[in-house]
Amino acid sequence: INAEYGEDKVGAKRNSLFGASSGQKQDSIENFCEKIRVGKQSQVSADFMIIARIESLILEAGCDDALARATAYAAAGADAIMIHSKQKTPDEILDFCRRYKAEVPDNARVPVVVVPSSYSVIYEKELIEAGVSVVIYANQLLRASFVAMKNAMQSILQNQRAKEVDATIMPIKQIISFIPAEANESVSRSSSVSGV
Repeated sequence: INAEYGEDKVGAKRNSLFGASSGQKQDSIENFCEKIRVGKQSQVSADFMIIARIESLILEAGCDDALARATAYAAAGADAIMIHSKQKTPDEILDFCRRYKAEVPDNARVPVVVVPSSYSVIYEKELIEAGVSVVIYANQLLRASFVAMKNAMQSILQNQRAKEVDATIMPIKQIISFIPAEANESVSRSSSVSGV
């Protein structure tokens, strides 16, 4: 593990895209900064990063609040900040990035991380030009796999066999090639010992 990110919310973990309507509350700047400081003091490797996730835009606290938090979290030791939005357009993310570059001195800024789950219309190039350092596609592969599994299961149920899905799924030989040889040897040894 090379990084940990913490959300500046308190209470039970809920998906951020539910926003303020789900009763989510943001931690105080002072308390979250203390969490960052404790994390940095506990760090045992220079290769480990702490990423502070700012929920101000999600919780409709505004860009001014997000900028104040970004500055404070960086000063507390965060190696990067993650700014999140539930809007369908990237406008508030781009506004945050523009203001972060313009209003926060170079020596007080840390890299910006974004997760364009809801504002998927934007290209990485545009985000990078806006000052973003890392783009995380947090759930697209999971969402795609659910659709593929659902389609495969519907075909199997409809056809009462799996042959029809063969053309749309990975061949068995290919998927077992991902299993390390050591794992195959270990299974083989334990099977011969147990008489299976």
